Amino acid sequence: MRIEEIYSRFLECRGVTTDSRSCSPGLMFFALKGERFDGNDFVQCALEQGCPYAVMDNARLYNAADSRMILVDNVLVALQEVALFHRRRLGTPIIGITGTNGKTTTKELTNAVMSTTYNVMCTQGNLNNSIGVPLTVLSLKSEHQYAIVEMGASHPGDIRELVEICQPDYGLITNVGKAHLLGFGSFDGVKRTKGELYDWLHEHNGIAFVNRDDEHLQQMCCGLPLIEYGKPGQEGLSIEGEAIECNPFVKFRWRRGNREWHIVQTNLIGAYNLDNALAAITVGLHFGVSEDNASLAVAGYVPQNSRSQYVETGRNHLVVDAYNANPTSMVAAIDNFCKIKAQDKMVILGDMRELGDISQIEHKHIVGLLKERGFAQVWLVGSEFTKAAEDSGFRLFPDVEAVKRALISESVSGRTILIKGSNSIGLSTLGKVPSMFL
Repeated sequence: MRIEEIYSRFLECRGVTTDSRSCSPGLMFFALKGERFDGNDFVQCALEQGCPYAVMDNARLYNAADSRMILVDNVLVALQEVALFHRRRLGTPIIGITGTNGKTTTKELTNAVMSTTYNVMCTQGNLNNSIGVPLTVLSLKSEHQYAIVEMGASHPGDIRELVEICQPDYGLITNVGKAHLLGFGSFDGVKRTKGELYDWLHEHNGIAFVNRDDEHLQQMCCGLPLIEYGKPGQEGLSIEGEAIECNPFVKFRWRRGNREWHIVQTNLIGAYNLDNALAAITVGLHFGVSEDNASLAVAGYVPQNSRSQYVETGRNHLVVDAYNANPTSMVAAIDNFCKIKAQDKMVILGDMRELGDISQIEHKHIVGLLKERGFAQVWLVGSEFTKAAEDSGFRLFPDVEAVKRALISESVSGRTILIKGSNSIGLSTLGKVPSMFL
């Protein structure tokens, strides 16, 4: 069946799903394949649960007599092509966001700012890959005035694939750093892949929002129409801003041109979040959001999902930034933790995954940084840190379950604790179950 025909059936539905467990009347089911499942096996189940149509690519299970079944060569490709068709049909202005660190927080802040004035569609959760982006695009409605689409990458070409689906008119790269090096091959590979967003904008007369203070981004965005933000004292910025304090939450000031300064007290941990906040305000102001509304939106945003969260328990204060970790974000988190005024600091760090051949070098660098900063109470979790810190004197744990047992048996109290590691290590569960610290 041609994409135009599939799209006409999509318009009869109230949305799409790729999960047979969440099928319900009115949703079009796309039978995707995974490593451990084949959505084609659940087509009949989806139809029985009320899905008006199911897109599938297994001819053996296809029943031509059932008009609800739609056979294609490849379900994922079909999903992406239907999303592209939908994007072109609606023509909604789209702001694409990517970056090594901070892209989800920047997306959420930008959504908060833009939503003060407009009806905005925004990527939900972490739907930022080859499946998530088309699902996000297909959630666009005619009433949406703008869309914010987050894009993630772990291999060369990933961003190019995603921009060709969502076709952004505007783009923002938060930063580039050492992450997913196992897939990218090198830091230059990271820059090239993230820069595929700039490449798209350059080819299609798009506009980029760029941090003037990031030398890598400045090199990458050459030739693009730019809207820039950065530290005070630089000419040509859309807005300028600087941190006032980070103890523990970021408080900053910003202004447009030589106008009055706005003071914003955030709920964000980490000086590195200043750039994310300035980016969101810059985007909002470009599209006509008032300065007061932009400030109020950033001040009112409360982070979730173990991203720069501050958790108070009955006995300790937790700085939970354990959704993900790479050398760049780990150094930033440690440096920021040093600035927080608190006694009896403690650090619980988990392995940084997907670093390839330089993994031990980067883990040893973090161990050395911890020693240099003078941290005495350090718990390191995972096989990479165990190898890198075997002679450090720090406490080493094979996994998060061992950490939980130690926390319960030793009754840690009176401490301010930084918790950070790659998501797969599971340290985020420590912040979600604070009773372990009570």
